[in-house]
Amino acid sequence: MKSGFVAILGRPNAGKSTLMNALIGEKVAIVTPKPQTTRNRIAGVVEVPARKRLHPAAQIVFVDTPGVHKPSSHLDRRMLQEVHEALETRDVVLVLVDASRRVQLDATAAPDPATEGAIDSQVSDTRPGTRVESGAPQRQKAAAWASEEEFLFGLIRGLDCPVFLVLTKIDLVAKDKLLPMIERLTHQYNFAEVIPVSARKRDGLDVLVRKIVEALPTGERYYPKDQYTDQPQRFMVAELIRERILIETGEEVPYASAVVIEQYEEAEPLAPARKKGQAPARLPLTRIAAAIYCERDGQKAILIGKGGAKLKEIGTGARKQIESLLGTRVYLELHVIVEPGWRESRSFVQSLDWRNQLEELAEKQVTEKDLSEEE
Repeated sequence: MKSGFVAILGRPNAGKSTLMNALIGEKVAIVTPKPQTTRNRIAGVVEVPARKRLHPAAQIVFVDTPGVHKPSSHLDRRMLQEVHEALETRDVVLVLVDASRRVQLDATAAPDPATEGAIDSQVSDTRPGTRVESGAPQRQKAAAWASEEEFLFGLIRGLDCPVFLVLTKIDLVAKDKLLPMIERLTHQYNFAEVIPVSARKRDGLDVLVRKIVEALPTGERYYPKDQYTDQPQRFMVAELIRERILIETGEEVPYASAVVIEQYEEAEPLAPARKKGQAPARLPLTRIAAAIYCERDGQKAILIGKGGAKLKEIGTGARKQIESLLGTRVYLELHVIVEPGWRESRSFVQSLDWRNQLEELAEKQVTEKDLSEEE
């Protein structure tokens, strides 16, 4: 059997999350037309059955990363740190390029990510292949970005693993336009494979999976067979609420918004099946309360809307998606909190990471257990 981690890199709107969802067959990452939709590393797990004379069975762990973009806040720098951390443990890297848009590359320029200031002061060395160490001073000052594509290609130079070029959204491009783009991009890097795909039409996905399996090392499963993501449901619920905010609001509001689950009461198990002829039992109810954070009073007014209409739209749209995810009825309560400048707050940004949230929940449960035993 083969197994390994596959990091998915790309600039904003390259179709990373759409591709991952198509490969997994489940919605593990939210998708909107707005850039910077993905803020955290998200793992999606694919079990690939053995195919005689083609490849052995495999488990592929895809790791979706935030889009590579110029950082303007601590949140942005944390998002780029997520990219670098995904590159620490990878067996294959996919570089996604949107075939339907113009690529800005200077063939003579190859920026070094170590000098780009992409990572905050916790990072001592951000070069690909170098382990990120917390607490060390930053050695390089920020340099001007030539383009997001050039920075993206700078990230992969020096990697010691197979790197695939994946051209996305090929259903939106004439075939005679692809070859010149491929030729130009392959001058930038010696890719192990070049694979055009359309996640929407599922073109090229089988080829992509087969080539990834060929490149993976022999190993054991990292996750159980029936697990398709590493995310807890609480985090997925928060992301579905944020997805509705991105869809329902414009201007700066989506980028200044964050969602934190404050209450999550899981539903009781389904009631026993009723006798023939009786009305079907109602699905159990999951109760969820969430806070939507923004930075200014004006943003709060937009999120709430006249008479609470916008917040109701966000809640209704999110609730339908959450019910589909959980398979239960959902009672969803939302409220909006103004937290000035939260995107520049290191502690607040770190608190949004679901890994940190799980640690806090575990500590809280231990404390509550100790208190109850004392009583």
